[in-house]
This record gives sequence, structure tokens and C-alpha cells, in this order.
Amino acid sequence: MIKRYLLFILIMYPFYLIGQNDSVIAVNETKKGWNFGILPAISFDADLGFQYGGLINLFNYGDGKRYPQFDHSLYFEISQYTKGSGIYRFYLDSDRLIKGIKIINDISYMPEQAYDFYGFNGYESVLKKNWENEKSDEYRTRMFYKMQQKLFRFKSDFQGKIGSTSLNWILGFNLLNFTIGSVDIDRLNKGKNDVDKLPSVEDEPGLYEKYITWGLINKQEANGGFIPEIKGGIVYDTRDNRANPMRGIWTEMVVVTAPEFLGSESSFSKFSVIHRQYFTIIEDDLSFALRLAWQETINGDVPFYYQPQIITSVMSGASSTGLGGQRSLRGVRRNRVVGDGIIFGNMELRWKPIYTRFLKQNFYFGANTFYDFGRVTKKIRINEIALPNEPVTDYLLPGAEKFHSSWGLGLRVAMNRNFIVGCDYGMAINKQDGDSGFYIGLNYLF
Repeated sequence: MIKRYLLFILIMYPFYLIGQNDSVIAVNETKKGWNFGILPAISFDADLGFQYGGLINLFNYGDGKRYPQFDHSLYFEISQYTKGSGIYRFYLDSDRLIKGIKIINDISYMPEQAYDFYGFNGYESVLKKNWENEKSDEYRTRMFYKMQQKLFRFKSDFQGKIGSTSLNWILGFNLLNFTIGSVDIDRLNKGKNDVDKLPSVEDEPGLYEKYITWGLINKQEANGGFIPEIKGGIVYDTRDNRANPMRGIWTEMVVVTAPEFLGSESSFSKFSVIHRQYFTIIEDDLSFALRLAWQETINGDVPFYYQPQIITSVMSGASSTGLGGQRSLRGVRRNRVVGDGIIFGNMELRWKPIYTRFLKQNFYFGANTFYDFGRVTKKIRINEIALPNEPVTDYLLPGAEKFHSSWGLGLRVAMNRNFIVGCDYGMAINKQDGDSGFYIGLNYLF
């Protein structure tokens, strides 16, 4: 899916910049009060239909003394596909509502008619791309590696300084409600010619339905459930800028627990460590950014639908799932790498070659190149299965897991150093991870 309107902006904007003569001093002019960025959402997907809607991100810089740091950030997004998928989100980021306390609130509803499901433990679950390729003799259905997911999420996180140090404490309470099921084939088939219609789930079950039949997905979890999270941890933060740091360290240790007495389907806890570091190569213009992360289940049984969640103190986008996809391994299929424990990393070279002023706003144009990697470190237990009509090795290859990796290029356009629109194109190195991915959204990866 490509949002063509934004692709056009990203391609044409550099040509506009070439004609500008503003100095860097002028481009860094202090901003005060409220500023905002608006982005429409218009695209088309053959199965999901037309997308329409948009987003707005408002920033309040107060008296401007902290610019480019902001006092408040308000984010609103409403986008909808004609066949049911969409994003409805409100996000608040502020360190001025309560003195000394940073508040992050998120309320989101994200229905997805075709949510990715590739099994568990990375390469130990086989990806058969021909099964979803209509031009192949082995074709089954384009929805073979899909299921339906509707997620309601409420997040309320708080951070505060520990003394006069760069250490911060984290406390949070998050509510997530997952509704899971088979893809609504009848809905996706509406308006299609017979030759383009998808086969029914009864005629051609996908991997999600097969895992339920084989007992690899607990029937009690198969339709989703409610997850109340309590989050706590510490953060060490010396970044010089939150949106795109040129130097500093941002490291966090977080524990998330979901107790049954609050309504969780089963009790469990996860532990996460994420280290991010930023190195200046050329002052203001060129930097190297590194992220290394490890998370693992430390007790309890985690429902299968929660396993793709990436535990982090701050989300840089509407979702935080993986491994694979826009927020973790770009070019690797979303949720391709799911386990009870995972490690992953990202390395980026970020360049900001051109600055300018336009409509009294500060802009810069950036480019980045990246390498992403990760793997399962603790496997989800898989019971042995015997299939009467097809080989088990078409689905499961015990012992096959190893590092997944991808590389690629990206572009960024930033307004007032905080509203950052970008696109990344990533390519998977191993074909078992897919081929490539093109992503358009807001912000840098980390």
C-alpha cells in the first residue's frame, strides 16, 4: 500500500529546497506558541479498499525558550478503509501539565481486517509465499497468513526525574482489548468480480484457523481477550533533542505485568531493556544512531495475540509490534518473528543536508540509510503435530531459527524539528522473511 500523495510530496520537495537561500541561522529561528502539521491519508488496497482521512499534530512551544523542545504535543488521527480497517487515535505528550512530571496518554481503536500472522519462533515457522500468490500453481488464498484483529488501547504513562540526575522513573497503567477472528472474506469480496474473489475460510483455511485446529493456539485465546498492564521502570536520558537527537543516550529498563485479579485472561510478566545512543559525525548535519533491545517473558503464560507487542516507554507510532515491519525490522514482514523472548537492533546513518524557511516555518530535508536485525531468544512452546495429508515441514522446522536482517534507505521532511514526515524502503536479506517493504509515516524509528 502506497500513499501516493505523500510519495509525491517527498519526491518534489527537494526540488523546491534547491531554490532556497536561507541561512541555517534563519532556519533555526525560535518558535513560540502553537504550531501544527497536517497530513491527509488517501490510498488504495485491492483487498481493503480505499483509505481516506488524515492526521494533525499540534505542538506548543510556550515562550520559545526551550525550542526545539515543546511543552505540549497533541496528535489526532482518523483514517478508514472502505472495507473496515482503520486507525482512530488521540495521543498526548506533555511535561508541563503537572510540574516535574512527563505525561503520555494514548487512546486508540485500530480494527484490521487483514492482520499478519506467520506462526511462532521465526524461521521455525515456514513462509510459503506461493500459497498467497495468485499466479502460482500452489496458490491457496491471499489471506493465508492473515487474521482479523480489532484492538482498543488506553495508555497512561508518567515519568519524573530522580533527584537532579538524568535518571527518570516510569509508572504506567495500560488497558488493551483484543478481538481476534478469521478474516471476514464476505466483506472483502464485496464489489469484486468472481475471478478476483477470495476463497472462503471453510474452503481454504488460513494459518490462524489451522493453528486452532492443531491445538497450537489455545481455543480460550483464539478470539482475543482483555490485557490490563501495570508498568514500571527507569530511564536514563541525555538526548539533546527528542525527535532526532544528534548526541546522547536513551536507555530504559521496564517491567510490564498483567495480573489475573485485574481481569487478564492469564497472569504474566515481561521484562524489556532498550539502549539507544546517538553520535555526532558532522555538527547539526550527520549522525549515527544505534538501538539495541532485549525483551523476555519472565513468568506466566502470554496469550498468543499479545506476543508481538514491543515493550517500550514511548511509542513513536500508532503501533508497537514486531519483529518485522515499520517499527522494528523494515523490509521483513510484520510479525514474522514472534517469540517468548526476542533481541533486535537498528543502526542508522542520518543526514540533514538542506535547511530552509517556508511559510514562516523551519524545515529540513533528510536522508537515512539503515541496517536492522533480530531473532527469537526464548521460544514459544510448540506441541508436535501429525498431518494426514501434507508434510509437517511445510509449516514447522524445529531448530531453524537464526538472525533475521534487512537494510534500506529513507527520506525525511521535518517542520520545526518535531513534525517529521518520512518514508523508508527496506529489503529483507533472507527470502523467508519476505521481499521488501515501503513505509510512510511520522518520526524517526527511535
